[in-house]
Amino acid sequence: MTMLQERASEPNDTGSTLKLAIADDHKLLADAVASMLRSEGTFDVSSCYDLDSLLKLLGQDNYDVVLLDLRMPGMTGLDSVGQVVKAARDGNVVLFTGQIDRHVLDKALALGVRGLIAKTMPLRSLGSIIELINSGQIFVPVGTNFPGSSTTDADNHGLNDKEIYVLRLAAEGMTNKEIARAMGATEVIVKMHMRAICKKLGARNRAHAAIISRERSLL
Repeated sequence: MTMLQERASEPNDTGSTLKLAIADDHKLLADAVASMLRSEGTFDVSSCYDLDSLLKLLGQDNYDVVLLDLRMPGMTGLDSVGQVVKAARDGNVVLFTGQIDRHVLDKALALGVRGLIAKTMPLRSLGSIIELINSGQIFVPVGTNFPGSSTTDADNHGLNDKEIYVLRLAAEGMTNKEIARAMGATEVIVKMHMRAICKKLGARNRAHAAIISRERSLL
């Protein structure tokens, strides 16, 4: 995918700006966030829409904060997250996503990620959170609205958090190998999860499990 990049610099009252890179293949969302942050007058924002473009961007300049979408083209789970953290050097890499498993988030934090910003978060809160992260704090939402957080096994028809996460990725067409990379696990572990999922849902295979999960509003 060809890189599309937008940049703007509007100094604040002190003459300093915070350099931000937004990496998300949802162009409308990325551009809306970039436009809103530019309007605050304290952010120099660059946007790109795939992993290769982001790595090229980070190789050309230093960024204070990088908002990273886990599902954009080129991303292969935690391996790619680690690659971006390394490429960002002293920059703060933050996951920018709608859904994430707590297990994956914990592993990402261990790789050097500085937190999580949910795409469902009100735009008016985004600037202050980015500045908080840039000050050295780790930001992770807490409470019942945490993306990927569990309710109860009963609500999930007996499936736990990891099984829901595996099922969601499988339903989106990811292979066992791709799911394993995203989880930071092995294909054997993924197969074990899939067997447990099928047993709990009474499904014949992963495709049938995906159909059942949608009928029961699990995904």
